[in-house]
Amino acid sequence: MGIFQKIISAIANASMPIYKFENNQIAFKTESEEYIKYDLDVYDVKTRHDPFVVEAYTINNDEIFLEYVKTDTNIIWNGQALSLYEDFFKQKLQIKEFETLESKDISNYTFKVKKVDDSFILHIIYIWAANTDVFILDMKGDLYKKLLSEFEKGYSYKYDNEEKAHVNFNISLVKENCIQGFFNVSH
Repeated sequence: MGIFQKIISAIANASMPIYKFENNQIAFKTESEEYIKYDLDVYDVKTRHDPFVVEAYTINNDEIFLEYVKTDTNIIWNGQALSLYEDFFKQKLQIKEFETLESKDISNYTFKVKKVDDSFILHIIYIWAANTDVFILDMKGDLYKKLLSEFEKGYSYKYDNEEKAHVNFNISLVKENCIQGFFNVSH
């Protein structure tokens, strides 16, 4: 392969989105530049609006809750995005204890297993890219295990015997931004 073809290939790979939603599937780019696909059967999509976002939506079904946030280029978060999201989640669901059982940072992904009020666990997948943040709550852990196993060969999931629960999290960080100020214009 010539130098010109290598440059074109590198540009093409860099421009591939790290996450995409199309054809009733969500797909995640791996380190090998391939996409891991996850089928959504019955789901609800809601477009979210805020003056600071270019595009935002939530996807909700029995297995996952996903919030996609793409901000304008001159917008900054008023803290670390995942920490803000976790605090927002705790506040809205009135959670007293939110213990981290597992946390792994790999590439543009953060994987967390959280124990909620000592009664059940939730799986959090956070994906970040330039001006884009994706927050996923995985109720059963299927997507969590599939994705993390792709990044960390030999990964051993230790939470099969833990109680899992469905959380009706029909709210949005973007929707609440005007009240709580999660992000705004940088100065």
